[in-house]
Amino acid sequence: MMGGDFGPRITVPAAIQVLEKHPTLRFLFFGDHAEIKNYLPTTNRILSERITIHHCSRQIYSDTPISQALRYSKGTSLRLAVEAVQKNNAVACVSAGNTGALMGLSKILIQPIPGIQRPALTSLIPTMNGHHTVMLDLGANIEVSADMLCQFAKMGAIFAENILDLVYPRVALLNIGIEAIKGLPHIRQAATQLEQMLDLNYVGFIEGDQLLNHVADVIVTDGFNGNIALKTLEGTAKNIIHLLKDNARSQPKWCTAWLNKILRHLLKDKYQQLQSFNPDKHSGASLLGLQSVIVKSHGSSNSDAFANAIEHAIFQVNKNIPEKILTSLS
Repeated sequence: MMGGDFGPRITVPAAIQVLEKHPTLRFLFFGDHAEIKNYLPTTNRILSERITIHHCSRQIYSDTPISQALRYSKGTSLRLAVEAVQKNNAVACVSAGNTGALMGLSKILIQPIPGIQRPALTSLIPTMNGHHTVMLDLGANIEVSADMLCQFAKMGAIFAENILDLVYPRVALLNIGIEAIKGLPHIRQAATQLEQMLDLNYVGFIEGDQLLNHVADVIVTDGFNGNIALKTLEGTAKNIIHLLKDNARSQPKWCTAWLNKILRHLLKDKYQQLQSFNPDKHSGASLLGLQSVIVKSHGSSNSDAFANAIEHAIFQVNKNIPEKILTSLS
């Protein structure tokens, strides 16, 4: 509950928002008891009874180096939350805290799915035609091998089948060109291996300018390039939305209202489509490859974004994604 830029001020209202929608849901809150209590509703005792607060006097801050965060993690809210999943006291963990620490602790404490070398950070990105594409890895693994990229492809395909309700989803490798001779050796080697996997619908390389064009249902890359690509998409969408809003505000007051109405009418569909690229709507990134559900929300998440991350975790638990990946691989 202490993660992100605003801690309980965001995470508690988001959790309450989700709790109201799911009558059988229960939460374990890990963090500073006094801070959390400040944001809990005092008039709804039924909701409060579905929340258990575990007081933690220590936390891992967003700017703490990963090695230090892991070494001194005992007793912190983030570690105790992951341990709750490890001990089967919870079915999923959601955090907006230190990304490296969450991934590191999850890899240490949660059993990996047999056959998976490394878990991959996975998220949905919207496309121009209103659909979604699964993209991984988004930051968990800076350096990867050809075999790891193939494992990401398998996990991504299973994720797409269940989350997006697809059959035989199209899988592509992110590269600097679509020609077979382009790219680093391990990417070309992964492409050769994927072409031989009949259970995967591998469609070839994809370039960065095609990420939103729905030419693939699953986009596979390493964590370094995946994170840069995702942040670039998110930043571009946010800047365009802000630009439209700022242009409206910069007009004289006497014409602002009329200009807004005209723009809203003329660009209604396009503006709504642009809003679908807002990162707040796709805040949850899943750490695929573990035997439990771990979801990372943006550190800058508002309450709606953190609530979406929680909903993403609930959906994966209900779909039993880790078990389906295990069954498919075996």
